[in-house]
Amino acid sequence: MIELILLAAAFLAGAMNAVAGGGSFLTLPALIYAGVPPVAANATGTVALLPGYASGVYGYRQDLTPVGTLSLPLLSAVSLVGGLVGAGLLLVTPDSVFRGIVPWLLLLATGLFAFGNMLAQQLRSLGLHGNGAMLGTLFAVSVYGGYFNGGLGILLLAQLSLFGMTDLNAMNGLKNLFSAVLTAIAVVAYAAGGAVEWPKALLMVVAAVAGGYVGARLGRKIPKPILRTGIIAVGLVMSAVFFLK
Repeated sequence: MIELILLAAAFLAGAMNAVAGGGSFLTLPALIYAGVPPVAANATGTVALLPGYASGVYGYRQDLTPVGTLSLPLLSAVSLVGGLVGAGLLLVTPDSVFRGIVPWLLLLATGLFAFGNMLAQQLRSLGLHGNGAMLGTLFAVSVYGGYFNGGLGILLLAQLSLFGMTDLNAMNGLKNLFSAVLTAIAVVAYAAGGAVEWPKALLMVVAAVAGGYVGARLGRKIPKPILRTGIIAVGLVMSAVFFLK
């Protein structure tokens, strides 16, 4: 029964990430329900969703471009270091503390998903400029992503829009690249720290990849407003469940 729940959660999470995002709203609660400690559940769920980021990079490979004078290797390196710092912070967070943080993180991720466009507009109005600001904000977002993956895509898109990017394909390409890089190094750190439950992770990887394929094919047929509303509802329900536990 537990295996079926994990398979279903990973499949649906892969489908959600393929069309709109929000897969962590399902993988994290499912793993905690399966008895995995909160920190290990977050790490294991991140492993399960990593292939989706990698395939996203491949899909947008022709749209990847530098940001101004900042090269892709430099940007990727900053994202990698940020992801490693975030993963390190997760590994030193006691399970009891992380369990108390989980509902707030889920609620934050839901808010980012729901109001991501408004956030991007507000950030753009700040008019930040310069390579230092670009690298600094990317590092901060990457730390968040290494610690808790939920809402990462929205934050990255908002951060890129802050520095004048408007080409959605190029933004999605960079979003997937940074997500893949920081998640990959985070997974290495999680594995080194013994935080990954590999049997469950590998089981969920297969389901997430299958869900991503199905989601990519079927997602175009579902109106985006309906998809977004459904994912926001899932996020709110999961947040409420963890607040009440």
